[in-house]
Order: sequence, then structure tokens, then C-alpha cells
Amino acid sequence: MKKKLLAAFLCVAMTATLFAGCGGDDNAANSNTTDDVADTSASDVADDVADAAGDAAGDMSDANIAVFYYTYGDTYIASVRTALDAKLDEMGVTYQDYDSNSNQTTQNEQIDTAIQKGANLLIVNIVTSGSVDASQQIVDKASAAGIPVIFFNRAVEDDKTEGQVLGSYDKCAFVGTDAPEAGHMQGKMIGEYLVENFDTVDLNGDGKIQYAMMMGQLGNVEAIARTQYGVEDANAVLTEAGKPELEFFDSSNADKYQVDQDGNWSATAANNYMTTNLSQFNEENNNMIELVICNNDGMAEGVISALNDKGYNTGDDKMIPVFGVDATDAAKQLIADGKMIGTIKQDAEGMANCIAALAGNCASGKDVMDGTDSYNISENVANKIYIPYQPYTGE
Repeated sequence: MKKKLLAAFLCVAMTATLFAGCGGDDNAANSNTTDDVADTSASDVADDVADAAGDAAGDMSDANIAVFYYTYGDTYIASVRTALDAKLDEMGVTYQDYDSNSNQTTQNEQIDTAIQKGANLLIVNIVTSGSVDASQQIVDKASAAGIPVIFFNRAVEDDKTEGQVLGSYDKCAFVGTDAPEAGHMQGKMIGEYLVENFDTVDLNGDGKIQYAMMMGQLGNVEAIARTQYGVEDANAVLTEAGKPELEFFDSSNADKYQVDQDGNWSATAANNYMTTNLSQFNEENNNMIELVICNNDGMAEGVISALNDKGYNTGDDKMIPVFGVDATDAAKQLIADGKMIGTIKQDAEGMANCIAALAGNCASGKDVMDGTDSYNISENVANKIYIPYQPYTGE
């Protein structure tokens, strides 16, 4: 069993022992610069962590950290970057952010440049999610330089190769999420909403709910899990209540999803898909899409924009339920405005705090996973930390 204590409560203890000395420009920015789901106790923990980091500021001068983001354009990743920049600023460390622009070759070149410039810790949001080849190359670069590497958010292995990369280097760790968890939570949320509002959602009165699915990226383990369980778990709730399972709106689409071909989980891709969908599937043709499930909130925003253009989801009663993942500020506002039903919070601040705590271990000469017993740690890989998801409906 995974350890199921909330990760946030460990941050104070770990960050209090921060940097004693860590043993850093293509598309680079923010050198030394740069959600109301969490409960009060979690907010207090975050404040205490910040205070501890500030108290230790005098011992951080040797840290030289390079942070690599798969793209600055991802809304959720942007929120992690903002939170992590703030943490690193509080610590008083030297750091450099890099935008890999969704290109693994670019990221690899940036890592080479950072190491040559003296980086002594790599923090990597890998571009090619789930690729052992890509992640092993990065680990090998770090190992050759004798410096730690902390991966975050995007998987470095798939289920079949779990532990292969993370187990190959003792100065390595991963901070992310348990991929199926968001899909399970989203599916349950959708199913429960539909049971309570079935007749209202069933616009054409055929006794079924026709849905669209916006998938963020092919091959991405989070996208795969959200796409699968968002539907499966909703169906489980529906059938238990005596309702029929969801029906994909386009019978000619055997995949039963529409994927961002650029792998960017973008609002633009979702908006384009939904605009095209609505030209054929609409109330006038008696085949309106009645539900939209999105792998992230950015895609949900794009869908809602397309619906707005047709007079739906403007805050009145003409509503097509839309669900996302991340609980971005934009999504929370859409929910507050009555334009979106719900989302699953992916805790950007919690992820940033955990990354900073592990970075503190590295810089003080400790094992990267020192003091992490209270985190949700994978039962299969000892240096893989999961930050819990939480449902969010604005209530």
C-alpha cells in the first residue's frame, strides 16, 4: 500500500534543513527570479515552509540550479513554475529556468549547456513523457557530471519499465502524481453529477448521454489514465444507479477521443475540435454533444469558448457540462461563473514545495529522499513521490 498521508505536512520539516552547499542560454529566462481547494492547515504549512526557507538563506550560496520546463505554454506547468520560482527566491539560491518549447532535443542541449555553465542540480520536467530512452539520457548526463537530478510532473517511465531509470542512479528522484488517481476522481465526479442531473443533460431525450473526450497527448501516461478512467468510472456510477453508459458522440471515431496532435494539451486544439464538432453535432440536428470531458483545464477553456460562440455555457441555464483537471485559476473562475461544472486539483504549490525540499536535501549533502517517509511514495519505486489530487467544484 502507498503511504497515504498528505504530502504537504512534510514540507516544513524538510525545508528547515535547506542548502549548506550544492555538490546553471538557450531559451532561458528568470535567473534568480522568478487554489481555493487546500484547507487552512495546508495553507499554514506553506507559510511555515516559506519562513523556514528564509531563515536558512545564508547557507545557500553554493547552490546552482537549472530548471527545465517542457513548455512555458502549459497553464498548469506555468503555475508550478511560478510557485517553484517563488520557493527558490525565498531560499536565495542561484537558478536558471529553461523553456524547452516541447522539443526533447532542445531540452537535451539546454541540459548540456547548463552543466557546462556549472549547474550542480538539475530539475527536469521532461518533454517526451514516459520515454525511457529520453529520461535515461538525462540521468546519464547528470551521473557523468556527478550531480543530482529531480524529475517532476511528466512520467520518465511507463508501467512496464517502472523503476528502470529511477533505479539507475542514486542521486535521482521523481515528484509527480499517481496518474490513474485524477481519472478515477474525475470519473466519479462526472458520474455523480449525471445521476443527479440526467434528464437535464439529456438534451435530445434519447435516454443516453452523448459525450466528447479531449485528450492531451498520445502516449502520455496521465492522458491515457484520464481518458480511460474518466469514462469507465463515470459509467460505473451510472450503471449502479440504473442509468445507461455514456455514448461517444461520433460513431465513426473508434478511438473515442480527440487528441492534441502537438501534444500541448492546448485550449486552441480543443477549441478547434469543438468548433468543428458543433457544426455537425448540434441541437438543430437533434444530436447535440451533451457532455465534454477534458484531460486538463486548458482544453476545457477551449471547449467552453467554442460553446460560448454557440450560446452555451455563458452563465445562464443553457449549459453543456464540461469537466477538466488541474484546478487552474481560470478554471476555478469558470466554475464560479457557472460556465464549467468541476475539475480535479493538481497541486502546483504542493509539487513545488516538495521539489524544493528534495533540492534542499541534495544541497546539504543528504540522500535526495531523506526524511520523505510521510509522503505518498510509490510502492514499487522508493524514489518516486506522488502529490495527491483533490476534486474541486467550487463548493
